[in-house]
Amino acid sequence: VLIEGESGTGKELIAAALHLKSERAARPFIRINCAAIPEELIESELFGYRKGAFTGADRDKRGPVEASAGGTLLLDEIAEMPAHLQTKLLRVLQERRLRRLGDENEVAVDFRLISSTNRDTAQMIQEGALRKDLYFRISTIKVRVPPLRERLDDVMLLAEHFLQRYAEKYRK
Repeated sequence: VLIEGESGTGKELIAAALHLKSERAARPFIRINCAAIPEELIESELFGYRKGAFTGADRDKRGPVEASAGGTLLLDEIAEMPAHLQTKLLRVLQERRLRRLGDENEVAVDFRLISSTNRDTAQMIQEGALRKDLYFRISTIKVRVPPLRERLDDVMLLAEHFLQRYAEKYRK
């Protein structure tokens, strides 16, 4: 599932709802913001690593892809993922296996991938920043989330929700 929409439109809430209403709801729901991880660390952060793979790798570590076993992985801002990692992710999605950084062995993985972006994916593909084959793999189902200014009927629902929430919290 690929969820597209401007920042602040509720893409993460939609991803959580998809997970909670699925057969995988009892399993992990792991969120990763691809834009928040430095480019030099993103591979080891996503796919894990073996002890000794790099300076400071003093133990084996599973990444979120492996840790989301049986559950759902949300890759927020997937369009920010470096090109070399897009290739590795595509391979993991196709083969359902991954190799931790510094490891010789592959590990089987079973997870649902939900991706989100606030970027124009067509333009990114045209510019070469997003692999076309990865895009087609992650966008089997596309959900476009319009901004609140295009969903004026939702304003009152949201206002009532937050009014009730804070009234209960502050006992007012």
